[in-house]
Amino acid sequence: MKTVDAVLPKNQNSLEYYTPCYNHNLLWKGSLDSISFDQAGIKEKLLTLDKPCFVVKVSGKIGVTNDGYLYPAEHAHIGQLELLTAVPPLRLQQLGDPNFLSFHGVKFAYSTGAMAGGIASEEMVIALGKEKILASFGAGGLPLHQLEAAIKRIQQALPNEPYAVNLIHSPSDPEIERGAVDLFLKYGVRTIEASAFLDLTPNIVYYRAAGLSLTPDNKIDIKNKVIAKISRREVASKFMQPAPPKMLQELVTQGLITELQASLAAQIPLADDITAEADSGGHTDNRPLVCLLPSIIALKNEIQEKYHYEKPIRVGVAGGIATPQSALAAFMMGAAYVVTGSINQSCVEAGTCEHTKQLLAQAEMPDVMMAPAADMFEMGVKLQVLKRGTLFPLRAQKLYEVYRNYDSIEDIPQAEKEKLEKQIFRRTLDSAWDATKDYLAQTSPEKLSKALKNPKFKMALLFRWYLGLSSRWSKSGEKGREVDYQIWCGPAMGSFNDWVRGSYLAEASNRRVVDVANHIMTGAAYLYRIKTLQIQGLQMSDDYSQYHPNFSTLNCSTLEISK
Repeated sequence: MKTVDAVLPKNQNSLEYYTPCYNHNLLWKGSLDSISFDQAGIKEKLLTLDKPCFVVKVSGKIGVTNDGYLYPAEHAHIGQLELLTAVPPLRLQQLGDPNFLSFHGVKFAYSTGAMAGGIASEEMVIALGKEKILASFGAGGLPLHQLEAAIKRIQQALPNEPYAVNLIHSPSDPEIERGAVDLFLKYGVRTIEASAFLDLTPNIVYYRAAGLSLTPDNKIDIKNKVIAKISRREVASKFMQPAPPKMLQELVTQGLITELQASLAAQIPLADDITAEADSGGHTDNRPLVCLLPSIIALKNEIQEKYHYEKPIRVGVAGGIATPQSALAAFMMGAAYVVTGSINQSCVEAGTCEHTKQLLAQAEMPDVMMAPAADMFEMGVKLQVLKRGTLFPLRAQKLYEVYRNYDSIEDIPQAEKEKLEKQIFRRTLDSAWDATKDYLAQTSPEKLSKALKNPKFKMALLFRWYLGLSSRWSKSGEKGREVDYQIWCGPAMGSFNDWVRGSYLAEASNRRVVDVANHIMTGAAYLYRIKTLQIQGLQMSDDYSQYHPNFSTLNCSTLEISK
């Protein structure tokens, strides 16, 4: 039995203490044995989030307990144990919007975003789904037969668990976008993550409307859920409003949806959730999270005021979410949920090679830069990639400069051609074009026909040969091409690496997406508890103000109450 220099109330047979609470209206009653005064014990009590936390002072020493209870102070005998402050239990489910949890059938307001080409792999989606965490499969850039196989595998592994599939906007390949929607409808994919959309297309509207019906009590039943990832207010506005009447009517005319479905679609937003995507890996507008999220939330409130949706849209955030601190910051700014991206790419389940994962695990925040995107090369669209350990961003930028300066392959000066052949393509441009031509003949004969008539377009397709293969090399681990790996990555990767340094998660081989999710959410809840205690006057060393995957090994000092 522990003892302290304190005076016990008279007529007490057990070690119970009565003391004025911080609001002077309540008392705490509990056993002295439940109070921890040592560093390890205090940490354990603070981390026991599912129980209340009472901070007490006994004979000048401050301790923490999760046990006991509060009750009115009237007529109570006061002992020499002082209650300094208290906080209630905090479940991870309390962070974010509870409607996100019930709508998607998940355990907390955290999801993982799609990384194209299957980097957000079936393994990743399945691992998270089995733990009731929403994950989006990276369907972008995959041929339809691979997408179909992935859907079948995920559905077999997750018959009743949550999952999503990415629908990436494909302005240069609208038939791919439509083919993906047809597969979603065929196999009953109930949640999609729409990304890279610059404007609405009939395909996304078709998916949404085709899943609408009425319940027996005349409520709108939304079977096909849409999460729209955006970074611009004007695009967010389109997804927050009902589908355009003209598109709906065209779909009715084509026999794709019914008049009833068109009518129902006119009463609900096109998307259930809007993910405000800040500075991120891959396609990004490099928006700062602290500016973007409040702007999109304000827009959502304006549109809700206009349409009075029965189920208001939720706004979550992606881009920069890599630590408990960043997740908590997002929740405190009003995010309904948080989405991680770059950091999952370094995990065991990601569809990338080991060399790529090692590079990501070593990345620091400045180790990223913008480079031309393969899918929107001619438009000058860029994406954010890793520059550490690879020359891809510099070589891709060189190709875009050549494309901008010349009108055809033949116009490129011979010396410039030789540099491209030797340093980037590692084969003659004629040979690279032959390979490109063979590929297009099988996949996009109309593009090949256009290229044969348009030299500038032909050059773009040739350069996209390198840009497209570089991301595949990074996935498959193409030997000898390591310096050409295209690795989509945002500065959050460096932030994550800083956070996990010195823990078991520092090694890429130990990183599992479920562990990462649980640590970020647990850490966010823990930091919320710490900040609440600090606001109430409790002072503690910086060590207590950090959550680490190896928290129990940290060396924390003592607590003191501010005067």
